[in-house]
Amino acid sequence: MGWHHELLIGFDLETTGTDPTEARIVTAAVIEVRGGEPLGRREWLADPGVEIPADAVAVHGITNERATGEGRPADQVADAVADVLTGYWKTGVPVVAYNANFDLTLLSAELRRHGLPSLRERLGGLDPAPVIDPYTIDRSVDRYRRGKRNLEAVCTEYGVALDAAHDASADALAAARLAGAIAERYPKVAGLGAVELHRRQIEWYAEWAADFQGFLRRKGEADAVVDGSWPVREVGAGV
Repeated sequence: MGWHHELLIGFDLETTGTDPTEARIVTAAVIEVRGGEPLGRREWLADPGVEIPADAVAVHGITNERATGEGRPADQVADAVADVLTGYWKTGVPVVAYNANFDLTLLSAELRRHGLPSLRERLGGLDPAPVIDPYTIDRSVDRYRRGKRNLEAVCTEYGVALDAAHDASADALAAARLAGAIAERYPKVAGLGAVELHRRQIEWYAEWAADFQGFLRRKGEADAVVDGSWPVREVGAGV
């Protein structure tokens, strides 16, 4: 049995914006999945401590009134989510997140912002791993496919149901199912162990970043820099 038949942890954040170093957590979900079926879930609603812009509300549907009235303080949510994820990593269970670089960088920024232990500190100095990112994998195994690469589009490509896009629980479950669907289509992905797949994704993401940076510079953005770090970008002290 490959990693995709074992326990996977779907993870997703809905946030106040698109810059992972600046945006704040609004909702978070962690779902245990085996064979595509959810076994249990944890969900959080945060008061992000800043106003949720109208365009973000339009995406995930969480209003400022609901977040401030029902949400837990942002530091408590970030701390709890980090504890849950690192608990799985300590036992070698893969965490699956679509575009993991965004979610894990944002979580890391929140931890730093609130003076909380980082993911690495919670793991005794180790990097968070294994992480499985269907976005990074799909972009490597089907590099030249035309069209969008957002979660909805890629779920459609692999025949994975996404019942309520931009709901953290729905997206987390879809990410885990999508990882399995990609593995079923590509035996070379299924045949890797989770730890080796994590290592390969580091390489694939770095290759993509270098290619994209080169593309931007050829298009006239001479100073363009695309960070190739995965699954977490370094978060500066000023966040």
